[in-house]
Amino acid sequence: MGSGQLHYSVPEESQHGTFVGRITQDLGLDVGELVPRLFRMVSKDHEDYLEVNVQNGILFVSSRIDREVLCAQSPVCTIYQEVILDKPLRVFHVEVEIRDVNDNAPVFSESEEMLSIAELTVPGAYFPLEGASDADVGANAQLKYKLNSTEYFVVEEKINDRHSKSLVLVLKKPLDREKIPMHHLVLTATDGGHPELTGTVHLEITVMDANDNAPIFNQSVYKVQLLENVADGTLVIHLNATDLDEGMNKEIYYYFSKHVSPNVKNTFSIDSDTGEIRVKGKMDYEDINLYDIEIEVKDKGTPPLSGHCNVIIEIMDINDNNPEVTVTSLSVPVSEDSPLETVVALISVSDRDSGTNGQVNCSLWPPGLPFKLVSTFKNYYSLVLNELLDREQVAEYKLVVTAQDQGTPSLSATSSLVVPIGDVNDNAPAFSQPSYTVFVKENNPPGAHIFTVSASDPDMAENALVTYWIDEKLWPLSSYISVHSESGKVYALQPLNYEELKMLEFKVSAKDAGLLSLYSSVIVQVFVVDENDNAPTVSGPENTPILLVVPLAVGQTVGKIRAVDADSGYNAWLRYELHEATSDGPWRVGLYSGEISTTRVLDETEGDAGSQSLLVLVKDHGKPMLSTTATLSVSLVVSAQVIHTDGYLSRAGGSSKPLEENTNVYLIIAICSVSSLFLLAVIVYVALRCQCQPKEAVMYGPGTATLVCASEVGSWSYSNRHSHILAGTTAEVSAKNDLMVFSPNIPAFVENGDVRNGKEMAPNSSGQIHNRDIRHQMQPTGIYSNDYTNANSDELLGP
Repeated sequence: MGSGQLHYSVPEESQHGTFVGRITQDLGLDVGELVPRLFRMVSKDHEDYLEVNVQNGILFVSSRIDREVLCAQSPVCTIYQEVILDKPLRVFHVEVEIRDVNDNAPVFSESEEMLSIAELTVPGAYFPLEGASDADVGANAQLKYKLNSTEYFVVEEKINDRHSKSLVLVLKKPLDREKIPMHHLVLTATDGGHPELTGTVHLEITVMDANDNAPIFNQSVYKVQLLENVADGTLVIHLNATDLDEGMNKEIYYYFSKHVSPNVKNTFSIDSDTGEIRVKGKMDYEDINLYDIEIEVKDKGTPPLSGHCNVIIEIMDINDNNPEVTVTSLSVPVSEDSPLETVVALISVSDRDSGTNGQVNCSLWPPGLPFKLVSTFKNYYSLVLNELLDREQVAEYKLVVTAQDQGTPSLSATSSLVVPIGDVNDNAPAFSQPSYTVFVKENNPPGAHIFTVSASDPDMAENALVTYWIDEKLWPLSSYISVHSESGKVYALQPLNYEELKMLEFKVSAKDAGLLSLYSSVIVQVFVVDENDNAPTVSGPENTPILLVVPLAVGQTVGKIRAVDADSGYNAWLRYELHEATSDGPWRVGLYSGEISTTRVLDETEGDAGSQSLLVLVKDHGKPMLSTTATLSVSLVVSAQVIHTDGYLSRAGGSSKPLEENTNVYLIIAICSVSSLFLLAVIVYVALRCQCQPKEAVMYGPGTATLVCASEVGSWSYSNRHSHILAGTTAEVSAKNDLMVFSPNIPAFVENGDVRNGKEMAPNSSGQIHNRDIRHQMQPTGIYSNDYTNANSDELLGP
């Protein structure tokens, strides 16, 4: 093994199965790895004369090899093989030399050759003979010639200045036509093989009289160089021969010897009169680069005499063949996690020209590709990975392999390769933002689509197929929210009630379908937006009589209506009106306080004494507006009335003392009534406070009663909310007494899960509520406090 290849030899005509060599042993390979690594032997220019037994790694002859058919007269006949293994890809080069055996006898072109020799020819003159040809090479083609016994002629082989041999018949003694007019000779050719093989030709030599001077060329050999692309008609050489005779014996004409092949006659022409040789056909250096033409000249004497010379035409190569690029093996697609120096393709280049015209350089285009060409053997290259790949940046590379020779002008050839990059799951699904905030109006229909989460994966095929799910370790979430595993659509499974549940916080996870799945998650916060779905309710018993003593001053407060609304914000902002109130009526109600006071002085002279029923209408500010009514009974007692002990009221003219005693009795009754009403109000207030005390903080539990300021002037009303915050995290959410302050600006929300302007309310790590801006700030602003302060039973702090 040397120079990166193996060299074997085998004789031609070997039988099928003839042992050539142990190729696996010589290459250092294990026989057991031939089949798994897809062992194969490729021959580029020859038939499959050789084969390898993959069971034992022996190279043997698979079909008959005729060296003469395979390589003609080439002195060295070699079969070139490429041994290729995959995983990893490796290439070995094998040369098998075909040794010649002596299986071809010498052959003359004709079985009989006739010559005419003048009797005056001096001894030592020679006459060219066509030698025999032997299809073998080397010693098997080295021929020896011998004539049968004769005293007039011998056969010799002359070596010219080109170091080539030519066969001649040499005259040993003068001829005498009268003695022997014709000589019959047998020329035998013997090769140097073992055993020797022979061939014969019969020579008929006619002895001619008279014309005893033959034409003679001034040179025996002429050498000419021609470019292979010369035009038809180009003059090659002008031959000149002379004859010392006179008259007809001196006139000469030129012609190609009968030994010249038809190919030469198709390529060149000769003028018989002038001796000019011109180009007749197309020449190709790659087919024939040297012509050895035998020219004969004869005179017109009787008998005619002839002379001979050789014209050697050397064809000069020009750069007229483009290089050839062949991709012998292409391993695609190339995985994006392939290591450096990974072999992608095997490339071979060739050029039929010679010299610098056949020297080829190989390059890649465009520049900057993550590949490079590595020369592995003469005119063989490997396309290997030079940089790490990333399919998400470039999914496919289109590259051009250019082969350029060094001729003038230079010629080139290209071969385009497309190298797709195979994907691996190296990218996790990614959400467009770290968290989502969604506002949903309460009382939504069951199964309503409220939002869509979407994660993208730059991988491809199953590596980019994303599925979604909600972490259901916290069991309450499954009854409220579900997510579609393929589309990422989030659905509300049941109607949401703001008074019970004000926020849902959960985690949506996404994973791809790769072999080793990658994950990511996002927090989704769903805020329930209040709707006006609760009418105001009046707290405390209705129709409780109020006993008043007239006269009463203007603006004197006689009572107060207390109402609450389970909604929040503007939906819980209450206003009070007297039903069917008249402009001259004695009563009025505070628009936002619910306090009932007098509009004028009440006096017995006006007929105001007696019992009256006031119907108060309580409305909220929601859309649509909801309302309720409350009835208040007022009893008026005249201060001048006198109560007798017998139960009759004394008028003017009666005793003053019984009147004072009756008056005291009524005052005591009035005071007791007012005290009872006040005590009842205190009891109701304490009971409501006890109901609203926060319970133990749980993940899923009641919210707090929220005090809402909904008036531009700072009036206050109560809104008892039984609310929840349901979070899909492990942090506890504590219920608190909240104080919420709202400005009169109304927030704008979009249904179906879309968010416009809003401020997100989210629990912090301690379970308290804090404000966090989302997208843009909005109104109303929610301020949560642990408790609130009630300055008086009828009066609260301003905004």
